[in-house]
Amino acid sequence: MRCLLLGAGMQARAIAHDLLNQTDLEELVVVEYDQTTLDSFLAQLDDSRVTFFLGDVRDLDLIGPLMGDADVCISAVNYWYNADLTGLAIRGACHFVDLGGNNDIVAKQFAQHDAACAAGITILPDCGLAPGLAGLLGWHLALGWDECERVELRVGGLPVEPKPPLNYMIVFAVQGLINEYIEPCQVIRDGVHMTVPGMSELETLEFEGFGQLEAFQTSGGCSTLPQTLLGRVRNMDYKTIRYPGHCEQIRLLMDLGLTASGTVPTPAGDVRPRDVLGPCLEAVCPKTGPDLVLLRAEAVGTIRGERKRRRIEIVDHEDTDMQLTAMMRMTGFPAAILAAMLARGDIDEPGARPQELVVPVERLIAELRNRAITITDSGLMPVD
Repeated sequence: MRCLLLGAGMQARAIAHDLLNQTDLEELVVVEYDQTTLDSFLAQLDDSRVTFFLGDVRDLDLIGPLMGDADVCISAVNYWYNADLTGLAIRGACHFVDLGGNNDIVAKQFAQHDAACAAGITILPDCGLAPGLAGLLGWHLALGWDECERVELRVGGLPVEPKPPLNYMIVFAVQGLINEYIEPCQVIRDGVHMTVPGMSELETLEFEGFGQLEAFQTSGGCSTLPQTLLGRVRNMDYKTIRYPGHCEQIRLLMDLGLTASGTVPTPAGDVRPRDVLGPCLEAVCPKTGPDLVLLRAEAVGTIRGERKRRRIEIVDHEDTDMQLTAMMRMTGFPAAILAAMLARGDIDEPGARPQELVVPVERLIAELRNRAITITDSGLMPVD
């Protein structure tokens, strides 16, 4: 298989690492606009199957022919490029996978469904951790009940050694993080698809060995799942996990207007507050150090007249030998696995597709376990 990887940042490194472990990979073409980032990528992944271009994903003369030569393209660049890149993939008859994270962009990708069908290729947005794996596990757990009462998804990427002021580390693009905090969040409540505000509905929860944590509403983490589960489950939501106190701190920044996208006058000229907040967050939150990913997907329902629950949990740590953080593994590996499935024809559903409707989830779980990711499944248990 021939793969095109757009971006050479942290998540892209994990994607490349996984693809280069596949014996049927013939070539991995990497495009990155920043020389320093590309040099770091190539130093980590020295393999004769890798070719690279220093260039911009907006360069049609560069990206168009590369799409035409590839079986599948994986976008690990900022989400706002993905709608246009989807169009290029369709013109190049190249399957397309991205890490997503923005509902408006995903809607523009789904609007290209008919064109993708005509080209005979599949577009799978939102294929990282959350959105991505979390939603697939939620879909998996929602099936097989006589009646499914609720599906809850809880996901967080956290530093092993939290440091003030926010006890958080920057594990992906900071502007995407701000969007997750401030944008409306999709839920199903009493059988109705609706939205609730970001940072709302704070709750506490525990993972064994980690003490008390908190979780709250954030946007984008469940992708299309609320639409596909509508009519199948009575309640469904997604929340982000953080160390206690984080939600209150972010709410204060929001109340001060520092996450706003509109401009405000300053002595230096009009600025968007979030454009100042982003670099400030990057300055005080570490980007390196040991991290972990926590994921909990749970369903409660009735089967054969008895009320049961089923829970899938993942606790993943960094791989120091491979220099892959937990967030890199848990975001990059699912995307790489799905890209390989498309390239091999294991997923043969042309069009722009919600991944939960076409991905073989049990096989994905098996592939992740083969990569030393511990996934525990409680099976059906009595509700306490």
